[in-house]
Amino acid sequence: MALISSLSSQSSPLIGNESRPVMSYNAITEPSVPASAKSHGSSNDAAHLHSTGSLLDESAWRFTPSRIMMFLSLTLAALMTSLMLLTKPVPSDILKDGVGRLPAMGYNTWNAYHCDINATIILETSRLMKSLGLTDVGYTWMNIDDCYSEKKRNAKGDIVAHKTRFPSGMNYLTDQIHNLGMKAGIYSDSGWFTCQLYPGSFQNEARDVRMFQEWGFDYLKYDNCAVPFDDVTRQGVKGRYQRIAEAIASVSRTSGKPPMQLSLCQWGRDQPWLWARRFGQSWRTTDDIGPHWDAITSILTQNQYISWASDFYGHNDMDILEVGNGDLTYEEAKTHFTAWALMKSPLLISAHLPTVSNETLEILTNHEIIAINQDPVIGTAVTPFRWGNNWNWTPDYAHPATFWSGESQNGTVFMLINSLNHPTDLAFNLTESPWIRAGRQYSVRDLWTHTDNGTAIRTFKARKVPAHGVVALLLQDAGNEPEGMYPPCAVLEWCMSENGTRIDQ
Repeated sequence: MALISSLSSQSSPLIGNESRPVMSYNAITEPSVPASAKSHGSSNDAAHLHSTGSLLDESAWRFTPSRIMMFLSLTLAALMTSLMLLTKPVPSDILKDGVGRLPAMGYNTWNAYHCDINATIILETSRLMKSLGLTDVGYTWMNIDDCYSEKKRNAKGDIVAHKTRFPSGMNYLTDQIHNLGMKAGIYSDSGWFTCQLYPGSFQNEARDVRMFQEWGFDYLKYDNCAVPFDDVTRQGVKGRYQRIAEAIASVSRTSGKPPMQLSLCQWGRDQPWLWARRFGQSWRTTDDIGPHWDAITSILTQNQYISWASDFYGHNDMDILEVGNGDLTYEEAKTHFTAWALMKSPLLISAHLPTVSNETLEILTNHEIIAINQDPVIGTAVTPFRWGNNWNWTPDYAHPATFWSGESQNGTVFMLINSLNHPTDLAFNLTESPWIRAGRQYSVRDLWTHTDNGTAIRTFKARKVPAHGVVALLLQDAGNEPEGMYPPCAVLEWCMSENGTRIDQ
């Protein structure tokens, strides 16, 4: 466990007033405007006002045949535009009706079971979600991944539930899930087939969405395999996901039900953080995760540049959780879970719950970490303010950024990641985060030990953070810092007294 220390007027002498590196920034100033230019501009303004006064003249408003024709043409154009907007398929985000405002929390079958799924496993897992207290902290989705259907559609063209794995059908399954107070999600693909070569939804988008909703599903994970030839689609990745988004919107309009929540699983192709929000509520940002540390650091490294993209109704999806799987240590699993939660990724468990450990449950049910992920007031994620082990803004798949911060409804959140193979101290200046006010002191809450750790003034140090470990903090404003602090500016660059004396020289 990391030993957390913070500076205060009663702080430990082990910390003292240690010097910290001061970040430097380029000063940005407004360009000055020459007095002659200002004078010239004001005279032009006067001339403009004088000339527009002629609009009040009767001759300017006289209706001539040419003006009447122009008026009718503009009116007709406006009417045609309105009709086109009414008949154009509406992107799903216009029909959200509150769907997917916060990151999804629940269970996905893939990492734990892959294709070895059936109704018995899914219902047992659903009941364990409830009995283990996971639904109580917010994990309410039970999402079925690939391999649930027959290999071919029926004569009507519909997807058919696998007769052996789901002998009672999907409606029975979703009824049982709903009776537990949970919601149900399903899977399909934007191509001819799914990734395991079951029927995909290309050219059957509306038909499949109707079927999924009739089955009782409200969430759709939509994959990116079995891509049709270009001369068939005449589209890229974005176009194939637009098709399913428009189908979801259309079915919602005709059925009167809320639209399905759409999770785009296109592995980060074509920069979905720039466009996927138009179509769904989350989008994958990388290739698939694995239950080992280098997969976690790789995904973190790729997401450190785009964590700004998450907000209400649209979230970077860093993939299904591997907490409880593979060879991840306790500290690595904590780091994995903390980063996914504070970066506002969906939190979808995919461990084998019948044999889940108490350590895994402790991580997955950390209510203080989950509260940041599910913050109803602030939808944005933590972002890096300093890399730590390598130059800022440089990629290193073994060493993602160390120092992160973000807003929350209750204060400023900090995440510190030790990607080294040995324990280390991690220290930073509070004002390196844009969410901290200079001249103030802050109370410190450790979100893993669930303890209050004194007051931080200007700097903070976490001691002996374990190898591959994490520190998660909530800092709350605790009033003005003590009088007489020196130097008088936390950031020395261009710090100046009222008489013009620069402190940084």
